[in-house]
Amino acid sequence: MLGTLEFTRRQDFEEFSPNFALWTGREFCGKGRTMADPREVMNIRQASQYLGVSPDTLYKYVGEQKIPAFKLGNRWRFKKSKLDQWMEEKSSQVEAKGRKKAKAAANAVGQG
Repeated sequence: MLGTLEFTRRQDFEEFSPNFALWTGREFCGKGRTMADPREVMNIRQASQYLGVSPDTLYKYVGEQKIPAFKLGNRWRFKKSKLDQWMEEKSSQVEAKGRKKAKAAANAVGQG
C-alpha cells in the first residue's frame, strides 16, 4: 500500500512533482491537501476509473456510441456532467425494466 506524502510548502511539492496537476487533475493547496480541478473534462483513463470499467471497455462503448464523448484533437474526452447524466438515465432504465419484470412475475403467479 502506498503512503501519503505531505508537503507543507508549495516549493517542496513542485520540486517533488512539477507535473502533479497534469497527472492527477488536481492542484496543491498546502499541508498535503489538493484542490479538485475545476475543469470537468476527463481523458479515457480518468473516465474509466470514474466509471469503474477498463479503458478497453470504454473505447468499445465510445466506438458503439453508447456513451457521451467527444474528440479533442485525436483523443477522446468525457465531460463529468454528461457521464453523470448518462449513468442516471441508464440506472432509471434498469429500474424501470426491473419493475416491469416484477409486475409480470406477480401477474403470472396470480394467474397460475
